[in-house]
Amino acid sequence: MKVFTSGQNNESRLKSLIWPVFRQRLGHLALFSAVINLLMLAPAVYMLQVYDRVLASGNEMTLLMLTLMVLVLFAFMGVLEWLRSVVVIRLGTRLDLTLNRTLFNAVYQARLSRRQQNAEQALNDLTQLRQFATGNALFAFFDAPWFPLYLLVMFLFHPLLGGLALLGAVCLIALAWLNHKIAEPALDQASQLSLQANQQAGSQLRNADVVAAMGMLPDLTNRWLSQHTQFLAWQNFASERSGQISAASRALRLALQSLVLGLGAWLVLQQQISAGMMIAASILMGRVLAPIDLLIAVWKQYSSARQAYVRLERLLQHYPAEEQRLALPEPSGELLAQGATVLLPGSRTALLKQLNFALNSGESLGVLGASGSGKSTLARLLSGALTTDDGVLRIDGADIRHWDQQQLGRYIGYLPQDVQLFSGTVADNIARFSAPYDSRDEDIVSAARMAGVHELIQQLPQGYDTWLGDQGQGLSGGQKQRLALARALFRLPRIIVLDEPDASLDQAGEMALLQTLQRIRQAGRTLIMVSHKARLLDGVDKLMVLEQGRVQAFGSPQKVLDAIAPPSTSGAAAPHTASTAAPMAGHSSTLTDTLMPSISLSYSSGHGES
Repeated sequence: MKVFTSGQNNESRLKSLIWPVFRQRLGHLALFSAVINLLMLAPAVYMLQVYDRVLASGNEMTLLMLTLMVLVLFAFMGVLEWLRSVVVIRLGTRLDLTLNRTLFNAVYQARLSRRQQNAEQALNDLTQLRQFATGNALFAFFDAPWFPLYLLVMFLFHPLLGGLALLGAVCLIALAWLNHKIAEPALDQASQLSLQANQQAGSQLRNADVVAAMGMLPDLTNRWLSQHTQFLAWQNFASERSGQISAASRALRLALQSLVLGLGAWLVLQQQISAGMMIAASILMGRVLAPIDLLIAVWKQYSSARQAYVRLERLLQHYPAEEQRLALPEPSGELLAQGATVLLPGSRTALLKQLNFALNSGESLGVLGASGSGKSTLARLLSGALTTDDGVLRIDGADIRHWDQQQLGRYIGYLPQDVQLFSGTVADNIARFSAPYDSRDEDIVSAARMAGVHELIQQLPQGYDTWLGDQGQGLSGGQKQRLALARALFRLPRIIVLDEPDASLDQAGEMALLQTLQRIRQAGRTLIMVSHKARLLDGVDKLMVLEQGRVQAFGSPQKVLDAIAPPSTSGAAAPHTASTAAPMAGHSSTLTDTLMPSISLSYSSGHGES
């Protein structure tokens, strides 16, 4: 079983994952970069020898040997450049393979908790980090520390040449710092606005039918464009300032390379250096300035990668990795809530407040309540999709937080109110995308038969092998709900939670659902069902009424019906309702008026009680 470790122990979680990947490969990159930068001296040395020895001596053999030697060095440098590129490509791949599962699980936990609506951005951030690691930006950081070597050689040629190169380097570094100070805040603001605008656009596109039906497109488009325009303004501001500084740095670099030639020529005329030194100094000036200029060019990539790193670090702090724990035995289906409280994510508002109830293995529970009373939240809690913020929910005596969700999920069937199917075959959706094995087909058909959907599946173009689009595209609402019911019944789990299972069903679907509920009870499974339909709740062992997140009544159906019954017109209360009516003081008459008549009618006709 797995549990989450505390965020305090994971302050460097991302670094601890990345550093082992980078440590050895960064050493290789540093070695290759060192040799490559040393070989970068070859053109300067070659020109120095050509001007000072070959031209002075007129020896063609010396020229030939020098040319062959420099060509061999260039070929070796090309091989090292290729190897360095291979290292960073594999580094990016290894980085992705190291983080993708951890980040995917963190994103899943963030979406499950509903505390982070844009959690999917983490997957884009991972791509951004990988692209940064495989691009020229990483080379720039490894090449930049070598510019002092070229400066030293220029100082050895003549202090004035070294001083000019040093002045140029200082100016370019100042431009890089200025670029960071100006562009960084704007890029941060643009990034936040981009995330908000993309999230808003995604929400609108997911509800395109509603938008089209009610003519909301122009207003929603204007709302999105408002945020998107702000994003463009900040990004353009950062890009324009960065472009100005980049243009200034390129102009300065070209000017310095011309100035060093002029200064070198003057020193030659003064007979303080040779002509070869003048040409070599011009080449070395380019090597001094090139890494700094490249750093300025890739600074935007670095800023974006840094922001992605910060977001990923924050995500892993809030949703750290899980640790293995002892697996618990298969539950029988007993449920016990002791002061169970669930809060609205990010606030102290309680969705469920101090719930106390117990269900024995094989019992069935019907949950009633007005809209917003907490019924769906209770269904999510009992299915394991939520955990309590206070109090405890126990399954077979064990706190639900002590269960590994993957292990517990095999023993729970859950049909949410908002049915979601996934891209894949009908069989894969029913089987919860479990890997194929010998008995899987039999389990799939058994679940479909129990849900009363086997015949419906046979009418699909490819039967169980029919491919469904994302969110079950191609099926009606009722068909999706019945397939989702079959998925909840796959391998007949111990605990089955159904939230409004009849919401999209026609009359034939309701009849099939009634038969399914009967089969579940006959199989001795613990059943929790949220519904307003008296026909579906007929025969349950216990009823629960929720109001504003609190249990207003719980117990046998007749006991609950007596508790929510309107006061007698004669003012006399039945003796057997006295103990349960007291807690109902102040109970909403609307709830009583809407729920009690149909349910009590069902029980009076079906059980001979009034």
